[in-house]
Amino acid sequence: MKAPPVTRPVRSVPPRGESIIADDVGGDNASPLVGLAPVFARNSRLLVLGSFPGAASLAAQQYYGHPRNHFWPVLGAIWGLDVVALPYARRIAELRRRGLAVWDVYATCRREGSLDSAIEDAVPNDLAGLARRCPQLQAIAHNGGESARFMRLTGALGLPVYRLPSTSPANASWSFERKLAAWREVFLQHGIA
Repeated sequence: MKAPPVTRPVRSVPPRGESIIADDVGGDNASPLVGLAPVFARNSRLLVLGSFPGAASLAAQQYYGHPRNHFWPVLGAIWGLDVVALPYARRIAELRRRGLAVWDVYATCRREGSLDSAIEDAVPNDLAGLARRCPQLQAIAHNGGESARFMRLTGALGLPVYRLPSTSPANASWSFERKLAAWREVFLQHGIA
């Protein structure tokens, strides 16, 4: 008989250097899944918000961990750097160095699989708290439709807010080139390209 998962308190923004670990990355819907800690620096100028990490990302404890997700290839194309070939820690260092912050709109949720449409009982992250920790933040970009449902709330932070096409492999209606063009435009506007 499998022991029940250990529950940990959820903190929306953990102390620097500490990460939030998911108790159950399998998504059996019995216990809430816990998202990843934000990636940011004081010099972050653009915050990209996803909805909630997919199963592959939770299992790896890495943002955009699914090998077919276009997030890292899009950044690599914008920056002229083979980001995908870098170890994850170097990818994160590159985000911080270039002023890009990454997080998700949901801190916890219940979900079978990885589709946004399966998210239930979601608890939002403290986006205002993160914005206060990034004094140079200029804008927020939502990665896909589920994240963009929060545009009214992120807009209340007084910054420009964008809806970018999802980099998820489930977003097959947008080609890589179309995604890249949309992302590049926002990155150029805020000095991240």
